[in-house]
Amino acid sequence: MKKLAFVETKLLVREPGALFSLLIPLFILVVFGSSIEPGDTVLLPMALAIAVGLVGLYLLPTTLATYRERGILRRLSITPVHPGTLLAVQLLLQLVLALLACALLTAVAGTVLGAHLPTAVLSVAAAFLLGTASLFAIGLLIAALAPNGRSANGIGVLLYFPMAYLAGLIQPADQMPAIVARIGEFTPLGAFGASLREIWAGNAPSLLLLGVLAAYALVISIAAAKFFRWE
Repeated sequence: MKKLAFVETKLLVREPGALFSLLIPLFILVVFGSSIEPGDTVLLPMALAIAVGLVGLYLLPTTLATYRERGILRRLSITPVHPGTLLAVQLLLQLVLALLACALLTAVAGTVLGAHLPTAVLSVAAAFLLGTASLFAIGLLIAALAPNGRSANGIGVLLYFPMAYLAGLIQPADQMPAIVARIGEFTPLGAFGASLREIWAGNAPSLLLLGVLAAYALVISIAAAKFFRWE
């Protein structure tokens, strides 16, 4: 297990997608943060949601689908290392990458940009874990259904941008039609972003939206487990 985790960590570090997941949200934060007031409660939550979305909808499914396409999961099934172990290691590493991206964003926002940081640690943790779980569940479902890594990449991108728009990550929600903005709040990325914005504004996150995230995580994870195949 430890040796597998070490090898997978080395591979993840060399993966260009991992670097993009760190740099793209950071670029957005720095470019737009220089012109926003320190008390802004939108930009950093938006950057955090973008970071987790990139890992969950792009990097995770592409990696797992590529492993299946190359027969790595099939070959592991005849060794003492079960393919499920590789899946668990990948999920853990992708979670660490998402945490690292969010920690980097928070550190830069708090020190360089002087951005407002919430003190409700438990609320932040709950929103982050549920939001990440829902987006990772979608990534697992993409990996389960996509025939190869390239398809998983394409599906992830096709899902990410409409979800990002509905979530108000591309166009501010207050500039969108009210019905579209309302629908967007009930998408996984939208519920995640809205929960973070509420926390940054000093409010408790909506229990309804947290429940929506939990429901997405549970239902989609069950579907991913049902359709996932090792070869």
